[in-house]
Amino acid sequence: MMSSLPPPGRKTLPARGRPWNELHEALSALRSADTDWRHGRDSLEVYYAGEDVLDVARRAYTMFISENARAPQFPSLQRMQDDLIDISLSLLGGGPRACGTITCGGAESALLAVRSAYRSFRARRPQVRRPHLLVPSSVHPVYEQAAEMMGLELIRVAIGGDYRASVQTLSQCIEAETMMIVASAPSLPFGAIDPIEALGRIACEREVWLHVDACIGGFLAPHVTRSAAGVPRFDLAVPGVRSLAADLHKFGYAANGVSVLLYADADDHTHQAFEYDQWPKGLWRSQTLSGTLAGGAVAAAWAVMHYLGESGYRSLAQRVMHLRDRYLEGIDRIGGLHVLGQPDLSVIAFGSDEFDIHAVGDTMQARGWHISRLSTPAALHMTVTPVHDQAVEAYLDDLARCVHQYR
Repeated sequence: MMSSLPPPGRKTLPARGRPWNELHEALSALRSADTDWRHGRDSLEVYYAGEDVLDVARRAYTMFISENARAPQFPSLQRMQDDLIDISLSLLGGGPRACGTITCGGAESALLAVRSAYRSFRARRPQVRRPHLLVPSSVHPVYEQAAEMMGLELIRVAIGGDYRASVQTLSQCIEAETMMIVASAPSLPFGAIDPIEALGRIACEREVWLHVDACIGGFLAPHVTRSAAGVPRFDLAVPGVRSLAADLHKFGYAANGVSVLLYADADDHTHQAFEYDQWPKGLWRSQTLSGTLAGGAVAAAWAVMHYLGESGYRSLAQRVMHLRDRYLEGIDRIGGLHVLGQPDLSVIAFGSDEFDIHAVGDTMQARGWHISRLSTPAALHMTVTPVHDQAVEAYLDDLARCVHQYR
């Protein structure tokens, strides 16, 4: 029986295939309105370390474009994942009992961490009717998503005047139902690393799982600390931290999407696995939510890490922090603007008490800049990456002109 005709206007499969030259033109036309991220005009989503790094990632990705890194018949990809976990643990304070998993991104890492914490909590306190997550208001919404999916409650509490989690507030809110605290390194809105050492002490005292969301800073901070002081401790070596997530496709400069979820103790990692054998094929076991992980993404991450090495990452980290300081100094010179808090790494937010900062953002957008924004408090926002060395002065010049227009 033939299917019914599609509604008018719905895209359908073309009757005949098209040659690559036509497809290339069509794809180029489609992307013509995208942000020009290669020239530093994007404020948030692209982590670009240069054409040489991109070429390494592209070549490695292409070599494994058809393979599923979750499938056992590709031991090469499993070896790469093991190497990525080992390298990540060496950078992020993993001790002899530490281990981890490669995920397809920060969201999957967050969901798995919450699930592991929940199963651990249930094993110890089965009588608690509805466990909850306790988080500062600056934590990423993916933890709300995780709580909703698992039927858990999430309690957000106010942050301090320094735009970091308030240790006192979180400590006062811990109850028998608190299964997990989440802290950020740094938070996406404000770029501040939460006081994780202090939170770790409380987590140990109150027997609560402490998870660190280091998706932005996890592969930047270790290289910054090798040449600069003042970055607060946040990794698995901090007592009380039981899990940590970091994105390789951010300051690891890998292809999208590949992340790591690390555990300080292998016993906690066991709570992540799912097993089922009541179906015709026998035992099915998974460490993750997705059954597929792009082999190309894993290979690209492995290749980029070995291409850059410690010296390459350190050089890029120094470049990023130098650029961040140029932005901070330039913003400070523009009357009427102030930076929110003290950014620990490369995320910056700035606002104004004199004029509508979003009107300034609209004018900057009209000048061809991609503008990220905060709603509470009203602010403009960006993550500084190596590519911004092409655009920092032009951005600050345009920002000064736009601010002058509204003062």
